[in-house]
Amino acid sequence: MYPSSGHANGYHDHQQPEQQRVVTTTQRQRVRRGSRGGLRSRDYGDGFRVFGEDNNSQPPSQQEEQQNLAPCTDFDKAYFHSYAHVGIHEEMIKDRVRTDTYRSAILQHQKHIEGKVVMDVGCGTGILAIFCAQAGAKRVYAVDASDIALQANEVVKANNLSDRIIVLHGRVEDVEIDEEVDVIVSEWMGYMLLYESMLGSVITARDRWLKRGGLILPSHATLYMAPITHPDRYTESIDFWRNVYGIDMSAMLPLAKQCAFEEPSVETISGENVLTWPHVVKYVDCYTLQIYELESVTTRFQFKSMMRAPFHGFAFWFDVEFNGPANLNTNAQIVLPGSPSPPSLDGAVKKKRTNPNDTLILSTAPEDPPTHWQQTLIYFYEPIEVEQDQVIEGSLVLSQSKENRRFMNIHLEYSSGGRSFVKESVMR
Repeated sequence: MYPSSGHANGYHDHQQPEQQRVVTTTQRQRVRRGSRGGLRSRDYGDGFRVFGEDNNSQPPSQQEEQQNLAPCTDFDKAYFHSYAHVGIHEEMIKDRVRTDTYRSAILQHQKHIEGKVVMDVGCGTGILAIFCAQAGAKRVYAVDASDIALQANEVVKANNLSDRIIVLHGRVEDVEIDEEVDVIVSEWMGYMLLYESMLGSVITARDRWLKRGGLILPSHATLYMAPITHPDRYTESIDFWRNVYGIDMSAMLPLAKQCAFEEPSVETISGENVLTWPHVVKYVDCYTLQIYELESVTTRFQFKSMMRAPFHGFAFWFDVEFNGPANLNTNAQIVLPGSPSPPSLDGAVKKKRTNPNDTLILSTAPEDPPTHWQQTLIYFYEPIEVEQDQVIEGSLVLSQSKENRRFMNIHLEYSSGGRSFVKESVMR
């Protein structure tokens, strides 16, 4: 997903008029729009088809079916519009950790892709779809509701892949194809893993088209959290106001704290900022996850500080794995390669891979090479001094905003040293 520079909060404020839905394909017999959702097509030739809504032209049964689909809200349209900007895709593609890992995963699973049918959910510029075609896919459906699909189709044509890659301009909830797929690939992860709620579209595609025993890349994901200390950030944003060119501007402190720390901040920290072993907030199995599970995620945590330091807030990061269904072991414990076993704490979830070399992992952890996701930090207005071995405990609720499901409500309760606190914020 698209990064924000500096200490941004991951908010794309874009509005746009309702956009047309377009399907581009050189194999129209395998794509049908209009049998579901009341969409009528107009053929402009050269494999380019534009669709407009006309529910009244469809039989009542199809109109009723359309009403049961997830509606496309104005917020969704603004979200799709934000991904029409080339800068977003440039930043993501230039993230070598991200892009190289996806290409390696596709090549690692080439035997499951070669000669098979693939769907790329949220294809963007089409780079992952092209990787799959280069790995020998028989056919790739590249789906994107953003206008970037128009450029993706041109990229496909420029690389002489129009006979194997079919670009569908529309939501996964709306498009139709006449065959099942063997593989689903998608780069769906947002800040804090679940921000933007794109994972729901992957699950929808899985339930509609993935063959039994099919492959999903990535297959599993884990969201982590840990207490952090970050004196430099606090000094930069807050203590600066105590003495400005010899002038006492401490009256600015309350506003400075609110502006700097009211909402989650996307920035890069190092392993030295992390006070404890991480806690697993959510483990996602893309083969079994149900959409309703994404509406709210709740966890209780307990940490033990490994040092004496000011406790400035919590950091969140994630990793994703590229496994096939046969590799699934939900009762396994995961310890990253080269890491000693963490101490056991109530509320901590530890997993261990019996053979880490068999699993390709894309990590956004502070100790790993940086990515455009960075880490997501929730800062306190006032730091808490903690001693070595001091316990930090509490609970966390992440929930989709009722106003806009792509926004994330964060409710954090925590206590340490006999003091209790509550922090609420919205990632938008």
